[in-house]
Amino acid sequence: MEIDEAREVRTTCPYCGVGCGVLAKATADGQVSVRGDPDHPANFGRLCSKGSALAETIDLDGRLLHPEVHGRRAGWDEALDLVASTFSQTIAEHGPDAVAFYVSGQLLTEDYYVANKLMKGFVGSANIDTNSRLCMASSVAGHRRAFGSDTVPGTYEDLELADLIVLVGSNLAWCHPVLYQRIAAAREKRPEMKIVLVDPRRTMTADIADMHLAIAPDGDVALFTGLLAYLGQHNALDRAYITTHMTGFGQALFAASALDLAGVAAATGLSEDELGRFYSLFAATAKTVTVYSQGVNQSSSGTDKVNAIINCHLATGRIGKPGAGPFSVTGQPNAMGGREVGGMANMLAAHMEIENPDHRDRVQRFWNAPAIAGKPGLKAVEMFQALADGRIKALWIMATNPVDSMPDADAVEAAIKACPFVVVSDVLAQTDTVRHAHVRLPAAAWGEKDGTVTNSERRVSRQRAFLPVPGEARPDWRIVAEVGKRMGFGEAFSYATPGEVFAEHAALSGFENDGARDFDIGAYAGVDAEEYEALEPFQWPAPSPATPLWPAGHLPRKGGDRLPPRPSPITNNAGDMRASKLPISLLAGEMSGRTEGGAQARHQSDEHLRAGQRLEGNTTRFFADGNFYTPDRKARFIAIRPTTEVRTSPDYPLILNTGRIRDHWHTMTRTGKSPRLSQHIAEPFVEIHPADAQRFGIGDADIARVSSPRGDVLVRALVTARQRQGSLFAPMHWTDQFAARGRLDTLTAPLTDPISGQPALKHVAARIEKFAAKAFGFAVTRRRPEPDTAAYWAVAKCKGGWRVELAFAEDDIDWAGFAGSLFGVSPGAEMLAYHDRDAGQHRIAAFDGDQLSAALFVAPGPVAVSRGWAAEQLSADHVDRRGRLAIVAGRPGGIDVDRGAIVCSCFGVGANQIAEAVRGGCGSVAAIGTALHAGTNCGSCRAEIRVIIDAQSLQAAE
Repeated sequence: MEIDEAREVRTTCPYCGVGCGVLAKATADGQVSVRGDPDHPANFGRLCSKGSALAETIDLDGRLLHPEVHGRRAGWDEALDLVASTFSQTIAEHGPDAVAFYVSGQLLTEDYYVANKLMKGFVGSANIDTNSRLCMASSVAGHRRAFGSDTVPGTYEDLELADLIVLVGSNLAWCHPVLYQRIAAAREKRPEMKIVLVDPRRTMTADIADMHLAIAPDGDVALFTGLLAYLGQHNALDRAYITTHMTGFGQALFAASALDLAGVAAATGLSEDELGRFYSLFAATAKTVTVYSQGVNQSSSGTDKVNAIINCHLATGRIGKPGAGPFSVTGQPNAMGGREVGGMANMLAAHMEIENPDHRDRVQRFWNAPAIAGKPGLKAVEMFQALADGRIKALWIMATNPVDSMPDADAVEAAIKACPFVVVSDVLAQTDTVRHAHVRLPAAAWGEKDGTVTNSERRVSRQRAFLPVPGEARPDWRIVAEVGKRMGFGEAFSYATPGEVFAEHAALSGFENDGARDFDIGAYAGVDAEEYEALEPFQWPAPSPATPLWPAGHLPRKGGDRLPPRPSPITNNAGDMRASKLPISLLAGEMSGRTEGGAQARHQSDEHLRAGQRLEGNTTRFFADGNFYTPDRKARFIAIRPTTEVRTSPDYPLILNTGRIRDHWHTMTRTGKSPRLSQHIAEPFVEIHPADAQRFGIGDADIARVSSPRGDVLVRALVTARQRQGSLFAPMHWTDQFAARGRLDTLTAPLTDPISGQPALKHVAARIEKFAAKAFGFAVTRRRPEPDTAAYWAVAKCKGGWRVELAFAEDDIDWAGFAGSLFGVSPGAEMLAYHDRDAGQHRIAAFDGDQLSAALFVAPGPVAVSRGWAAEQLSADHVDRRGRLAIVAGRPGGIDVDRGAIVCSCFGVGANQIAEAVRGGCGSVAAIGTALHAGTNCGSCRAEIRVIIDAQSLQAAE
């Protein structure tokens, strides 16, 4: 692609599962700008801080631009031939289960589809799993147990229509900010809307909540089984809906009644009064949406948590109706698309089941495949354990960083290092995983590739290229297809464009479906290149006009039963084969062996099913009138008995909860490039309650060692009453590329949910102790620093260069020599220094002409220098000596302004500026927005702004 003139391209954000529309503009000189798409029905123009900063993340610094084989540059033919021949030889010698793919929710649907097709249909193994296993596998399992299908019943519109929103294990303000802002906007219009937050931490999402239930870790099953019992005791059930559309209610209610209110209080850590107020509010509010995320899913009881929530909605008939239903919000941009194509080890394509022989036959015939996988493959944790014990001998990792994100990460790294053959497709030349690859394949990045993604409300949107593909990078679907050809499957992988892949994917979804399966986008099976390019966001189901929307005997299509079929790019002469009725087994956990049922849903009108037309206002909900995807088309109540598990011990007395922060994403391969996103939080940290901090001798801003039986990390301590006593919280983003010892998942155990296989990343036995640092440092430099001699370091991008936090186990250090090594400046650089050896204070600055090259500040305790102000000096001119001396002094001089710690990343507004505005009369978040613009873009900083306002108001009152 060559950029001749600036043009705005409609695409989709590559971060979380909200699926926001983005308008990206690239100019001929390489300048890129982004803004929210006001017409996209997911975000209506809103973007979060990460989405707003996308233009800062698309440079070519650190990019992998050419294939590499054993550490040397190679051509594509050599690299692909080696991958194909090694996989083929391994399969021939050890069988198809000796190879595996580990893929990602960052892939586009077209990439996912081709990889899944190659592994399950042509290699003949189901050993393809995804990092989505780490974030939403329990939701999939819970959906399948209850509904018979992995169906998200509701839509984003329900969040605005609900009278009660229950947020469970979801820090929506930081992890899904655009949805949070949609709720906040609806709340402003309807102040009577109630919001309940269920979370061990008082996160920034609590700012909008009427009630915060600081639940004990993994207390969710007890909370919602207790709610089901309460609903039964207080006659708050929809008995007609239960009788007509459910089975298993009696058993579920009996199991839920195992704990009385006092027992639920003991299991949840909540008071009986808190439980009573929440239960009565839920019972009295018909329009209730329960939103849940990683706090529910990332648990050894995650599937039971999901079903405990769903049970309450089924029992009250609050599902599939405007403003009512259980709602799983996904963490990745295309975790949903991966589910649709069968990109998990226990699923087939198009929401078909790998355990069902009729489904396997159908997919095999459609693909004309030589050997379809006959059993589920290894889920993520099992896969890397098989890698460690030698069962898997060749592994291909795509668009993910398991050395940092998998539990027991050191063991995962050791397994990858020991594997005979590892291929990694990635956009970066250096990640903690790429460094162990025998073959490195350069993949196209966001802005360079074309395809589709599906968001949390089942809305399919296009990602479009607006930049040329750099170097020799290629899109993932093409790389996988080329390997498939070289393995002897040329005809099946002869795609010329991603649009052809999408058309095949759509055709498979409608193949022998006849309205019997939930996922059906057969209306798009015939899209040509022009229609694919113009494809507008749409929600599924979107069946072919030639396909009935409901099974025989159910309601006909509005306006007629059938329309003339559109041509399909797939030629398949196989005859129609109806599924035989097989017994359902709840013991199997995920409805294995079931036949398809049907669902009555509200569908888009026929004229909106054509490519190139917008679908605004046309939403689809499932299950308001039953018709689930089970053999008898009735939903299953799941009988769940709450249990408690004690993981702490005298050696590890605390519970570590891991998660995400506002402005970073996964392992920072993208957000780590953005100075704006590194302003808010620039180093790994641990939150600890003040009482626990006192107990363990931890001070605010100390360096703390957090340990588990598997390892330890060094992180900055943040003492806060927002953290539950007895628990710690730390983010998972930092890697060896950004910190000395910040790989948090080296602490987590490979403990998984027995049904979903999702690891328990939020309930880890841990301990904390103060790291006995003898000296602390902070530096800003133009070049990326390599402070390997420091016991603790964390680097972050800033405007004009880098900033680095430091801590040292010894203080007998030649600080001038250390600074020279850290700075890497030319011999002719002007050096200014201040040393007070008795006080342990050292400040050194290097100048190249009028520009600051680097500055180092050393102190015996945490360095009291404004980070934002110091970083800004890299971009400023320093002509006079007074200004240079101010840098050595470590504080602004003259008219310089110290903004303080950045609160609003979108507009670069700091805490000092907000505090000053409050003192000047701005007494509300809205007033701060008017004065400083802070909080007026993505809004995810509004809670922090309110904290500053409250603190200033308290000081004024005193």
